[in-house]
Amino acid sequence: MSTLVITLPLGSPQAPADYSYTLTVDGHNATQQASASAALLPDPGRTGEVVAVVPVRALSWQRVTLPPGALAQSARLRAVLDGLLEEQLLDDPAQLHFALQPGAQAGSPIWVAVCDRAWLRQALQALEAAGRPADRVVPEFAPGPTASGREECEVLGQPEDAYAVLTGHGAQQAVAVLPLAAARALFTQAPGDEDEDPLPVRAEPAVAALAERLLGRPVQLRTASQRALAAARGDWDLAQFDLASSGRTRLMRRLGSAAGAFARAPQWRAARWALGLALAAQVIGLNLWAWQDRQALAAKQAGLRAILTQTFPHIKAVVDAPVQMQRELAQLRQATGSLERQDLEPLMAAAGAALPPTQVPAQIEYTHGDLVLRGVQLQPEELAAMNQRLAAHGYEARAQEGTLLVRTQDRP
Repeated sequence: MSTLVITLPLGSPQAPADYSYTLTVDGHNATQQASASAALLPDPGRTGEVVAVVPVRALSWQRVTLPPGALAQSARLRAVLDGLLEEQLLDDPAQLHFALQPGAQAGSPIWVAVCDRAWLRQALQALEAAGRPADRVVPEFAPGPTASGREECEVLGQPEDAYAVLTGHGAQQAVAVLPLAAARALFTQAPGDEDEDPLPVRAEPAVAALAERLLGRPVQLRTASQRALAAARGDWDLAQFDLASSGRTRLMRRLGSAAGAFARAPQWRAARWALGLALAAQVIGLNLWAWQDRQALAAKQAGLRAILTQTFPHIKAVVDAPVQMQRELAQLRQATGSLERQDLEPLMAAAGAALPPTQVPAQIEYTHGDLVLRGVQLQPEELAAMNQRLAAHGYEARAQEGTLLVRTQDRP
């Protein structure tokens, strides 16, 4: 997947400006890097990603501790941040955009990125109008531990306006931006510190010679393209609060475009055929399965009808074989005087054999297949033992407020 990394220019986004961009496939090496207007930015592809990088001079960093429950609702969180940062900011908080560090938790100190809201919104809208909506917005430098595990320095800008960016600075691993001349004092070693490793310094090619002369040490070259790729690999995303919804909208638009390309693009023709064949195979398989189930059910129904008509030849029309079979059997029992399981005599015989010897009912009632024994008090273990004996004959017992109800197991 290709990634287009675009560095947002400082100044008014409404004025014509060139964007420094880097196109990469693996996130580490640039396949294309240059500057172009928004309309001429390269296309990262249908499945590619666009990352916007906010310059270090456009951001300030504030350290706050969120109260418990502040992260529950974004609207309340924004109001909490306004209150916490009001005394630390020179501008009106309503004119600023805030973004919390990844994995922020209430009750612990966290970093908050702060930048001009109108500038960031207009910069992102300019990219969207050019057909390059940003999927993520990342800072050029962010607080936290550095790759070397110690403080690092990077010199940027032009010879007439050179400045140093310190990362991993101090106990809080902050980001600090200083004029290059002011940063010179940081590289002056105190007596006895000659054995310590010097502070690693990187610089853009335009200011590398100046940095070596002022700082009195060699520097490692790192281009703006390499710096932008490193920023894009970070886990920050400044598109939060009011910018988060537009980010979701852009994501849905990209998903819709990808779906449309899959449906129409020639390079996806083989995949479309494969998907169609897979769906057709699924539909045919489901229909075959349903047909087999219908055939098996029809065979069982035919068997029931055959048993009914062979057992009772006088039945000519079969409407519901199980119901008709049950009705005919009931008529045969009545004609021969045989008893059914739910009749009084079988119920009393089963109950008498299953009751404990010490339990004698004071009153017996029988109604429509239910045998009620009053005056029988069974302990839970006695009732369980009785049910176990009754189950062998197809009966069950239930205790109900000093009475015992005995019936066949197949009754509701």
